Amino acid sequence: MKSALHEPGQSKSRGQAFGRTAIVATVSAVLGATSLLAVPAANAAVPAFPDNVVAFPDRDFVTIEGYQDRIGQMATVEVNRPNVGVVGSAQSLVSAGDVAFEINHPGGVCWGAGTGLNVTPDIRPGDSVSIRFGGDEAGSTLVQDTYVTASSVLDGNTVTVRGHVGAGVNRAQMEQRVIDPALKDTSIGRRDVRAVAGPLTADEGYSSSLEFGVDGPDTFTATYIFDETAAAELVANAGGARAMAWQEEDADANRQGLTIAEFGELGGPGMGGCPNGPLQSGPAGPTNVSAAKVNGELKVNWAPAKAVPGTPAIDGYRVTAVAQTASGNEQVESGVRISNPQASSTTIRGLKTDEEYDVYVTSVSEVGETFPAVHAFTQTDITSPTVTGSPNGGTFSTAQQLTLSASELGSDIYYTTDGSAPVSADMSTDHAVLYTGPIPVAQTSTFTFAAIDPSGNVSDKGEVTFTITNDPVPAAPTFTTAPTAGQGTAEVSWTAPDSGGPNLTILGYSVQAYTADGTPFGAAKEVAGNVTTLVYDGLQGDTAYQFAVKATNENGAGPESAKSAPVTVQGALVSNAGPDQTVTRRIAATTVTLDGTGSTTAGATYQWEQVLTGTADPDKVTVTGGTTLKPTFSLPIYRTPMTNNPLTFRLTVTVGGTTKTDEVKVTPVADRVTISLAQWKTGDLRIGGTSSVVGGTITIRAGGPTGRIIGTAPVTAAAAPETGGVYTLRLRNAAAGTTNPGPVWIESTVGGTAGPTAVTNR
Repeated sequence: MKSALHEPGQSKSRGQAFGRTAIVATVSAVLGATSLLAVPAANAAVPAFPDNVVAFPDRDFVTIEGYQDRIGQMATVEVNRPNVGVVGSAQSLVSAGDVAFEINHPGGVCWGAGTGLNVTPDIRPGDSVSIRFGGDEAGSTLVQDTYVTASSVLDGNTVTVRGHVGAGVNRAQMEQRVIDPALKDTSIGRRDVRAVAGPLTADEGYSSSLEFGVDGPDTFTATYIFDETAAAELVANAGGARAMAWQEEDADANRQGLTIAEFGELGGPGMGGCPNGPLQSGPAGPTNVSAAKVNGELKVNWAPAKAVPGTPAIDGYRVTAVAQTASGNEQVESGVRISNPQASSTTIRGLKTDEEYDVYVTSVSEVGETFPAVHAFTQTDITSPTVTGSPNGGTFSTAQQLTLSASELGSDIYYTTDGSAPVSADMSTDHAVLYTGPIPVAQTSTFTFAAIDPSGNVSDKGEVTFTITNDPVPAAPTFTTAPTAGQGTAEVSWTAPDSGGPNLTILGYSVQAYTADGTPFGAAKEVAGNVTTLVYDGLQGDTAYQFAVKATNENGAGPESAKSAPVTVQGALVSNAGPDQTVTRRIAATTVTLDGTGSTTAGATYQWEQVLTGTADPDKVTVTGGTTLKPTFSLPIYRTPMTNNPLTFRLTVTVGGTTKTDEVKVTPVADRVTISLAQWKTGDLRIGGTSSVVGGTITIRAGGPTGRIIGTAPVTAAAAPETGGVYTLRLRNAAAGTTNPGPVWIESTVGGTAGPTAVTNR
């Protein structure tokens, strides 16, 4: 649970972050960029009971429950952040017991155990925490966006807990909880109190409610009213008030994919020996560090460092040469500080020609420097570099860019455009230009190039020729809609771009598929110039793709479009529960038909079920024909404690031993009701108002939305020119009561609710 001091995206640490000076050390293991940025191929499903993945984002702590069919097997847990990648991981053996293992908690393993990603991730809402065994995905929890935002407030015997709840959180699958073992010695009789979504509900020693939007959008308010003051004070002063949310709840009320946020708890390493959080350590160091002696100087090269996901950007580097000869207890150091995070080389000058040096390179960021520093021994290099050009010349209708690259880091590449040699002996010639980045090629040109590496070795000369015709080509097309998934296919549609000129025609299009990591999938597919829709086949099922398209005219191909929205292609087995529906409530029960006809039919069996919030879900309905493709259910007339929350139905399709599931939401639409009249005097009570639907029945309650029923009234047609319906309840004499009933609430059999409205005296 995030406090005001620890909003999502901010640092949560047990210790103070500090910078480090450039300390000379021995060779350190440096993580490769690929291990930091690896993205799982696909998100696994929420675990099914008794298995579970429970995330505690404030303490950066994860509990793995169940998995007793895998006792003794090695599990890998990864924290994946959208658009970033894996920000934390650990491995552990599955133990016998309800808790298979824990990460970043006493008795468990540290983050980084077995994976080398030695950082305690700052777990945030929106991250996914997944578990796998080898290549088999075994479950994933999406960290829910909810947390307490302030300390509990005590007012008499009432305690109020306020918090944040994001739009993506299912309010029906939330709970606010406060724990204090001392509560066992009060009238409550147990160590915690709980508030679940809904109005004030009585429990042993207290009543509680959990409401949404009371303090504004995306907020929740938990209210506790205690029978005794001592219990209220204990709850108000207890630390770690929790906001709990879960992705799924099974028929036995097991909460799966659970997030438990704890107000005021601090993140970072949860026990001794665990790695620091992303903001508590120095940055990752550069890789492939080498140092070569060149004419009494040291030419140092490295591959630029990549920041650990979730940490500050790298600002630059510190490069130090330490003389191996000591004078007393001192060794001479020489070095430079570089303020370019993309730098990959430097030269240290002013060194003694008869001295040997050790070289150390650290990355620098706002949290300090790499520790330990990355160590390189100086060496003598006699290998010549090689240089390549991309593209390697050719004929093009539009301007190009030539990229030159050398096989050795730190090499200087020189080029000429007049055919002369760019390098003579080990020096550049008068006409040579030092290559610093991609070269624009706007007209027909020939480039001659060569490289000199840090040790003075010279590459062979290379040459590429570009013929630029400058003939106009089409503009980039744009996609009109998101791709539509099929079985091993995706349908993509685009808008024809400008053809390049009034006398030019688009002759064809080329459509390329890309996997989630941006890698082209197979060869592009071609269509004629009068076609702007393609069913792209040959795709792998259950895999996400994006697409790009470019147009061609008489002069050649134009630029590629921006990539389409991603789409996950259906596999050999398809479960399609149909589009989400809205169903208008009526004055009588309404039959609703679900549609799974987009699913696999050959050899398939079907099972529909309602996804319930628990065994006492007030919106539970009965599915008829649950083993067919088009089952039905009856949406009943509304009565307390029903809600107008979406009803979720899951379709499971099975062929042989393989299953696929899909879900559809059916959202009831209620009538609109008002309370426009609420008056009382001794012997006379009048309640009246409007409804958008004629024929329903209004129930009037006192004491709360589920309180005492005062009476009911039919909704009749409003008098012209008004539309809709009206209702009136009038109670006389003893039925009106001897006192004002106080605020009233109403509910309609067509689903509408209103209140509270104060009853005035007249």
